[in-house]
Amino acid sequence: MAAQKINEALEHIAKAEKYLKTGFLKWKPDYDSAATEYGKAAAVAFKNAKQFDQAREACLREAEAHENNKAAYEQAGMMLKEMQRLPEAVQLIEKASMMYLENGTPDTAAIALERAGKLIENVSPEKAVQLYQQAASVFENEERLRQALEMLGKASRLLVRGRRLDEAALSLQKEKSIYKEIENYPTCYKKTIAQVLVHLHRNDYVAAERCVRESYSIPGFNGSEDCAALEQLLEGYDQQDQDQVSEVCNSPLFKYMDNDYAKLGLTLVVPGGGIKKKSPNAAQDKARGPAAVGSHADEEEDEYSGGLC
Repeated sequence: MAAQKINEALEHIAKAEKYLKTGFLKWKPDYDSAATEYGKAAAVAFKNAKQFDQAREACLREAEAHENNKAAYEQAGMMLKEMQRLPEAVQLIEKASMMYLENGTPDTAAIALERAGKLIENVSPEKAVQLYQQAASVFENEERLRQALEMLGKASRLLVRGRRLDEAALSLQKEKSIYKEIENYPTCYKKTIAQVLVHLHRNDYVAAERCVRESYSIPGFNGSEDCAALEQLLEGYDQQDQDQVSEVCNSPLFKYMDNDYAKLGLTLVVPGGGIKKKSPNAAQDKARGPAAVGSHADEEEDEYSGGLC
C-alpha cells in the first residue's frame, strides 16, 4: 500500500515538473498547475505513506511554484513536526505567518504563530514566549483582545516557569491593563496577586506594595478578599513573619491559582528566614500582663517552700 502511494506521489511530481518546463510553443511555466501537483504529491501520497521528508520537500516545491501559497509553507512545517525537527518546523510556520500578514489575513497569521509556539514550548520556552507575544500583538492590533490575553497569559506563565521574573512582571502588567480596559475587574484582582508574588520573589517589596496601592483604583478591589489577603501577605513579609506569609499563601485563594503562580506562593520565604511562632504559654502570659508572670514564679517558689524533704 505504501509503495503504491509513493509511486502515485512520484507521478504527481513528474507532472509538476512537466508543467514547469518551457519549449518552442510554451514560453512560460504553468506555476499554478505545478503547485497543484506538488500539493497532491505531499498531502495525498507521501503523507499517507508516512514519507514525511519527501512530503515536506513537495510542500516546499508547491510554495515555491506558487509564491503566494502561504499554507504550503505551514504544511511543510507540520511535516517537519512529524519528523521531530521542531526548530525547522517553527521557522517555516513563521514564514507562513509573515505571508499571511502581508496578504491581509492577520487572524490566520496569529493562529499560525500560536501553533508554532505550542510546537516549540517544551524544547525552547524562550522561543515560545516570543511567538506567543507576537501572536498577542497581532490579535491586539485587530482589537481581538480576549485572544490577545490568552497569548499573553501563556507567555507570562512560561516566563515565571523560567524564572525570568523581571519580564514576567511586565507581561502581567500588560495583561492587567487589558483586563481593566475590557472591565473584567475580578481577573484584575488575580493578576495583582500574581504580580505581588513575582515582585516578592524578585525581593522587591516596594514594587509589590506599589502594585497593591495602584490597584485600589480598580472598581471593587478595595474591600475584596483578594485585597485583604494581599495586605496580610505584605504585612507578614514586612515583619518577617513566615507563619503569617505561609498561612496566606496556603489559603484557597492562592493555592487554586494557575499552577505556576501557586508555586510562587508555596515557595515564598521572608527575608532573613522569618521569626518563629510564639508558644501558646508566652502568648497567654502576654495577654495577662506582668501579674500573671509573677504568679507562675510564686507557684514554683511555693512548690519548694518546705524544702526538698
